Amino acid sequence: MQFSLFLHMERYPGDKSHQQLFEELCELVKIAEDGGFRAAWIGEHHGMQFTSSPSPIAQLSYLAAKTERIRLGAGTFVAPFWDPIRLAGEAALLDVISGGRLEFGIARGAYQFEFDRLTDGLQASEGGEALREMVPAIRGLWQGDYAHEGNVYNFPTTTSVPKPLQQPLPPIWIAARDPASHDFAVKNGCNVMVTALMKGDEEVADLARKFNTACADHPQVDRPELMFLRHTYVHEESDPEGWQPGAEALNRFYRYFMAWFKNDQQAVDGFFEPVSEEAVADNPEFSLDSLHRNMMIGTPSELVERLKGYEELGITEYSYWTDNTLPFEEKKRSLELFIKEVMPHFG
Repeated sequence: MQFSLFLHMERYPGDKSHQQLFEELCELVKIAEDGGFRAAWIGEHHGMQFTSSPSPIAQLSYLAAKTERIRLGAGTFVAPFWDPIRLAGEAALLDVISGGRLEFGIARGAYQFEFDRLTDGLQASEGGEALREMVPAIRGLWQGDYAHEGNVYNFPTTTSVPKPLQQPLPPIWIAARDPASHDFAVKNGCNVMVTALMKGDEEVADLARKFNTACADHPQVDRPELMFLRHTYVHEESDPEGWQPGAEALNRFYRYFMAWFKNDQQAVDGFFEPVSEEAVADNPEFSLDSLHRNMMIGTPSELVERLKGYEELGITEYSYWTDNTLPFEEKKRSLELFIKEVMPHFG
């Protein structure tokens, strides 16, 4: 099993400037590189302070100049927000700038708030058609002259300028949840990234089952990689109650997440109020005990045991998700403890 870092600039009312948050993001990536992480992933979001990330390409291009080895992943581009020609060229330029370190992740999108503003009201649940056309279009443009006629995209013969540095092409990752998404990804030779969000390890096993089913249904395709993304918070073995700050932080994080997903407020300067504690009091997933159990929260020895189980499920990359509402110093301490006391147990 390999390890990667998944992070954004998290910003909440009264928080630090974006400049300081970006500097802290860069420091975490540098710690991850020095600690042996394979990749750093940054997603795409618009108009949302709690995931301030309008351009993963810009951030990753800067990181390309500040790092040497770590792979640089877009996790993920939102297909309906892009024109294929523009995305192919910009992503290829990032590959050139980084010396061939691009990991190209793509998804259909999730937040209706963003779709209402970037796609003239397209339903987020309908973003899959753009994703399914985008993947062959990106590959075709990277390979050479390519024309596309589809329901979403239409353009005459064009090529990506520049071409990616990696040969034959940069890896493509698809964020998948339902069986059809897993099947599409595997059938098209793409790696798969999954997350269980607030659900427990039974959901992780189900996601792995969907992936394995897709692999079995397409034996002619080399088995892709499977990456699992989860919020991670490590505390010292000597502190039996050390899990509580992580669980409390993720309770806050998911109340913000739920507010953006519900999309029933008027954003003020890109901020939503989190769903109240009272509103989620009857939801067992928000209890601190449930978050402790379901998220990757625990001592190094506890996390090693969980990760060994994920490895047995066929997960080849574990992505350490830093977003959790905690201060930077706490994120840094947890990450350094993970590197020092968890990662050495994996070859």
